[in-house]
Amino acid sequence: MPPKSYLYKILTLFAVSLLTCGCSGEPEVSRASDFPVLTGNYFGQPRPGTEPELFARGIISDPMHNRDVAISFEGDEMYFGLANAGVVTIIWTKREEDRWTKPEIAPFATDPNIFDFEPCISPDGKTFMFLSTRPPEGMEPKRGWAYQNIWAMDRNADGWGKPYDLGEPINSEGAEYFPSLTHDGTLYFTRSGATARESYIYRSRLTEGGYAEPEKLGPAVNSTTTQYNAFVAADESYLIYLVPDREENIGLSDYYISFRSEDDVWTGPINMGPKVNRPGATGASPYVTRDGKYFFFSSTKPLAEDTELSLDLLKHLYYEPENGSPDIYWTDASFIEELRPD
Repeated sequence: MPPKSYLYKILTLFAVSLLTCGCSGEPEVSRASDFPVLTGNYFGQPRPGTEPELFARGIISDPMHNRDVAISFEGDEMYFGLANAGVVTIIWTKREEDRWTKPEIAPFATDPNIFDFEPCISPDGKTFMFLSTRPPEGMEPKRGWAYQNIWAMDRNADGWGKPYDLGEPINSEGAEYFPSLTHDGTLYFTRSGATARESYIYRSRLTEGGYAEPEKLGPAVNSTTTQYNAFVAADESYLIYLVPDREENIGLSDYYISFRSEDDVWTGPINMGPKVNRPGATGASPYVTRDGKYFFFSSTKPLAEDTELSLDLLKHLYYEPENGSPDIYWTDASFIEELRPD
């Protein structure tokens, strides 16, 4: 989750109140009728090439606020962040006998008074982490973003266990969000202060006694007062994150990447370019599949300044994705290594 000043920009389109989800596009999908038969990895969607494509139109990408991707170790469960009409939650779908189930609210995220967002599954598939506004122990529940902490669940024989607060030293009186994990359990996350005017990327190593005191990454990553929502490669070789206020930005908040050497030295932030950053757009959440083949990212698609309003356009903004709210895109991830400095 970006700091609150940028959160408001990203969530502005909640006011559109997209209470109906009748989406057009192929395959034909009706929320009130039978879900289509979808098989294979990624719902059987045609694989993207070198240019980003909207992911799963009418299935996942719809008129609502769609972002955040997490895929299980086996590739048979997919989780997404969803926001609409003042509700912030996580949806999921699983593949049973090679057929994907209709996306539903995740069983642990059905309380409308709690915001659950930004799912993350560890590379070994044993741990699930997410941002939640559940009250810490001993605190009164509060509506909205009063609490922003990282919660976790462990995999058991029946699926995911009961959510638990990671607690100190990860969670603090400020806000912690957007967890991302490496093969060895190292946790990367964003931390904002109580005022949310600044946000930085932190890292915590997993030890026998639990998570170590988080360390704020150096200026090669934390190059401004605001960077957030960092995805770390499972081998910790790179970090993809959002920065809203760098001079070279293409959009309002751009995707950047930093590469890490074997001796733990990071390159400075590298703008990932117009492939994933577009003028006037706001990015929110990066994700690379476990096999490294595909890069998922969320982005808004602003209307062109010279757009002429029409009734057909307004209907599009109500019923279709790419209406100004964040949507999920995916693209071939091979371009990531092309950004690595020589």
